Amino acid sequence: MTSTTRSNLTPEEVEQRLTETVIASFSGTSDERLKELMTSLVTHLHGFIRDVRLTEEEWNQAIAFLTAVGHITDDRRQEFILLSDVLGASMQTINVSNTPYKDATEATVFGPFFVDDAPRIDNGGDIAGGGVGQPAWVEGVVRDTDGNPVPGARIEVWEADEDGLYDVQHDDERVYGRAHLFSEDDGSFRFWGLTPTPYPIPDDGPVGALLAATGRSPMRASHLHFMVTAPGLRTLVTHIFVTGDELLATDSVFGVKESLIKDFEQQEPGTPTPDGRDLGDASWSRARFDIVLAPEGA
Repeated sequence: MTSTTRSNLTPEEVEQRLTETVIASFSGTSDERLKELMTSLVTHLHGFIRDVRLTEEEWNQAIAFLTAVGHITDDRRQEFILLSDVLGASMQTINVSNTPYKDATEATVFGPFFVDDAPRIDNGGDIAGGGVGQPAWVEGVVRDTDGNPVPGARIEVWEADEDGLYDVQHDDERVYGRAHLFSEDDGSFRFWGLTPTPYPIPDDGPVGALLAATGRSPMRASHLHFMVTAPGLRTLVTHIFVTGDELLATDSVFGVKESLIKDFEQQEPGTPTPDGRDLGDASWSRARFDIVLAPEGA
């Protein structure tokens, strides 16, 4: 067939043949998992284009959108994580990657504001680091799924202040609202932090524009981040949420799980604190979060 000869194939057959040709181009891929991923990606991407009859203008808009996501991303802001989160892709990946195992604590989204060199505190220390908000005492025990305490588990915790901002969202180098500590010989841990409050995810970029265009709120339910690691056990990335928060059902990144909703019991000013800390005339809250880690590979 010459370049001027039209195919006798129907438009539908032309579309399907292109999909098959692209998939066939991966036949020499030595990495079988990569081959599987690319084959499925092309199948579903081409299927989407055909299902919605995507126009060239719409495809160019999509490319421009992804380009804008890349441009706004830097070492302090990860817009691609936000995009993944608001599309539910992050949460769905977590669901398929973390098979339920006995009574292991459920995982949820990682979020874009983790810092891997957070300061260390001792048990009973304060992660707030000058962050503004109501003090909160958080305590619990790390165990495995057989009920054994896990000593020496590394517990990373991070959260926003009462204004809804993480430390990395400021232009200066301040560090607050984050730390790491280790569980004691009996698996216990405890620290002071801030009572979680709701806040919007960054909505001044392309992801925020997408939410606005689709009539969605950028608000996240109140939460406190945890990442817990211990040898021989599955790494846990999770949050605890606040009982009674009106945003639990509409969390913008679909991260809420019922088992992770905890009581932050309000304490009146002057109520004795667990460690004798003097909070003056400030109210405070108290929460318990027992953590159960699944075996590595489970």
